[in-house]
Amino acid sequence: MDRSDQFKRVITAATRAIAEDPDMDVGFGFSPSNSDTPDFRLPEVSANLDRKDATLIRGLADAEAIRRRFHNENAHRQLAPTGKTARQIFDAIEQVRCEGLGAQQMPGVAKNLAPVIDSRCRDSGLYSAADEEIPLDSVLSLLVRERLTGEKPPLQAEHAVALLKSGIEKMAGSHLDQLANAMENQDEFAKLSRAILKDLNILQESIDTGEEQSDSGDNAEGGSDESETGDQSSEDDQGDGESDEESDASEQEQMTDGEENVDISEDDNDMPVNEKGQENAMPWRPDHPHSELRNAPFYKIFTTEFDEVVKATELCDDTELNRLRGQLDQQLAHLQSTVSKLANRLQRLLMAQQNRWWEFDLEEGMLDAAKLSRVITNPSQPLSFKHEHDMEFRDTVVTLLIDNSGSMRGRPISIAAISTDIMARTLERCGVKVEILGFTTKEWKGGRSREKWLSAGKPAHPGRLNDLRHIVYKTADEPWRRAKRNLGLMLREGLLKENIDGEALLWAHNRLLARPEERRILMVISDGAPVDDSTLSVNSGDYLEQHLRQVIQWIEAKSPVQLIAIGIGHDVTRYYRRAVTIVDAEELGGAMVDQLASLFDDKERAIPEHRREMHLHG
Repeated sequence: MDRSDQFKRVITAATRAIAEDPDMDVGFGFSPSNSDTPDFRLPEVSANLDRKDATLIRGLADAEAIRRRFHNENAHRQLAPTGKTARQIFDAIEQVRCEGLGAQQMPGVAKNLAPVIDSRCRDSGLYSAADEEIPLDSVLSLLVRERLTGEKPPLQAEHAVALLKSGIEKMAGSHLDQLANAMENQDEFAKLSRAILKDLNILQESIDTGEEQSDSGDNAEGGSDESETGDQSSEDDQGDGESDEESDASEQEQMTDGEENVDISEDDNDMPVNEKGQENAMPWRPDHPHSELRNAPFYKIFTTEFDEVVKATELCDDTELNRLRGQLDQQLAHLQSTVSKLANRLQRLLMAQQNRWWEFDLEEGMLDAAKLSRVITNPSQPLSFKHEHDMEFRDTVVTLLIDNSGSMRGRPISIAAISTDIMARTLERCGVKVEILGFTTKEWKGGRSREKWLSAGKPAHPGRLNDLRHIVYKTADEPWRRAKRNLGLMLREGLLKENIDGEALLWAHNRLLARPEERRILMVISDGAPVDDSTLSVNSGDYLEQHLRQVIQWIEAKSPVQLIAIGIGHDVTRYYRRAVTIVDAEELGGAMVDQLASLFDDKERAIPEHRREMHLHG
């Protein structure tokens, strides 16, 4: 038994003991959806696990075990508010209660939880947030933790906590002081938590959206039957699908191709929100018959056991991420004039298209002075008129899918990271959400998938035979300022390996299908055809390329997702219908602007077919 397997066995045993549940099933890393689903899942344990990662995994396991031991989900659901912000804070405070009980009874657990608390603060952006953007749920959790356990907030959080502390204590101090006495009674603690939310005017948000806002802790006389009904329907709406996992655990969603994909989004993606800001009981999916995208019939996958969808922050520690981001910033500094030009150009195009457009060559309307000359030269020509239309800029999300293969090493990946940084900043400024994804493999030459194939006796035609690594650099709902350092990971030595484009395209496409925006755009940036030596050595030479072509053809013909591609030094126009090939990576930023600008142009759809050519050239 190797070191990683030993570690997993120890963690599993300890977790079951703390949770007082000998049958508790603990999973590690990514697993195919058709396998048994564990009670909860921890990050994958690598063979070269370092002390820092091991400590964090122990802490995550303890946090979940403690919650299972001291938390009653039915009681929690009955008293939980339905407003999104209120529910998020309510859940966080309950987690602090469970961890406080665990720390009191098991000193070793308190020590293990320290890196988890640090990780939560970092992931929420608390350490780097501007004064006006400090996450309230993180600060309130730390203040509650201090009252329950006496432990001070992490040093890096002291400034942010200090800014909000006096205001919070002024408004909700009396109820905060009562929490410690109610720590062992979940119902009483939950009522106090609701009272705190009411003190802070957070439950009031639910009134504006028509959601229930009665305080279960007050039991005030005169409460209407309508309020009680609202509470009951809130409970029903949550249903069995409500997860009791803590917010920093990896969440899983079912991919439409029958495989499991780990969604690493922030809490904004945990519970979809409709137009009125209300939470829906089930994950939102667009009502498209073609959302059930399947792999091409000929395409096989030997195993998905070792595949992973991973956040950039999980592949690199904070120190190295900051160093790599510094390298990227140095390269950006040399291109500052180019950066500014591209950003301003795209912003002007987008802002212009959010306002209005003109329809030309009409028989009535406003006289088109630009075409008076033809009437003067030929009086038999009729006058030409034009009409101005207001344009509704549709709610939009853009996914940038970056090839992280070894052939991109050097200048191409640097330019890709820089251009992606520019696009994310500019689109966010224009109100367009951006998701940034990367794709590569975990190993060269097949990794653990190939090892498993060899040990199985080398069955013929195994299909894809490598361990996928799909990277989330930035989720669509994550602000650019929080994710900007993640882009530096692309410069990390050893990250870029092989590329299996077809499955990466499906993964990015399916994430877009789950988005509520009206317009969904997927831009692929690659420098070549899919290449994986392990897969191609046991299948036909065009195996991966044929799969890519079928995936592209399906998306372009049947999906609501608009697909565009940019090839760096490689002709991608032979794959994608809407594509451009650039010779030099330096041209990437301009090409991205041009392609996105053309897609954002709604005028082509709005103009009658017989007038379209005149409009585009008029």
